Amino acid sequence: QLQASGGGLVQAGGSLRLSCVVSGGMFSRYAMGWFRQAPGTEREFVATISRSGGSTRYADSVMGRFTISRDNDKKTTYLQMNTLKPEDTAVYYCAADHVILTAKPSELASDYDYWGQGTLVTVSS
Repeated sequence: QLQASGGGLVQAGGSLRLSCVVSGGMFSRYAMGWFRQAPGTEREFVATISRSGGSTRYADSVMGRFTISRDNDKKTTYLQMNTLKPEDTAVYYCAADHVILTAKPSELASDYDYWGQGTLVTVSS
């Protein structure tokens, strides 16, 4: 089970940190990803991190502003979001992908096995 939290209302230029706690299973066996979905749009990739945390990928739209990280001891992955823009407004979902240790993390939502319930981020202009 994945539980995302940390969303809220923030002004443009502000910051938020999302958290996703994984209960049950072996957290260290999963690559973790963040996706988002704005009203009327399809779910899109935001960021992903490998099992070890040594490899990360970002969507071009968030590169340099967002940072994904993980703490395997706490079974938690984080998404630090800085310099937020109104276009970042969306429901953010965390997801877990059961992969081998050396696998590069995927940007494809269809590769992920488990999903959290989502947390709403609203950025006002």
